[in-house]
Amino acid sequence: MSELTYTMQGGYRLPNLLPPQEPEMHLGKYALLRRTYLKQHRRVTFTNLLTSGRLNQHLMEIEQAALSRMELLTSQMAKAEGVTEELKASDPMKWTGLMNNIRHSAEETVLNELIYN
Repeated sequence: MSELTYTMQGGYRLPNLLPPQEPEMHLGKYALLRRTYLKQHRRVTFTNLLTSGRLNQHLMEIEQAALSRMELLTSQMAKAEGVTEELKASDPMKWTGLMNNIRHSAEETVLNELIYN
């Protein structure tokens, strides 16, 4: 065990404690949403992940799972709705509207399943 160092503050000696250092990672949209949710609504889980040095790893796993789930749901919903490349070529505005609706529906599912759970 390494030696603890202390800092004097207001007549008290406080230990200099830092959480384990995690490598820098680029956090995407879903990872940031998950971090905010944990910080505001699941403080114990957030603190445990942070102090154990596994927060960034957890956030990256959530990000990857959310992106793959979004891709899968979007393709399945588009196939079920009949949104094809032919529709894109013949009526681009209708295709855009349908794809936006599909993406929003898929994102709502992902948020409920992975981020806010």
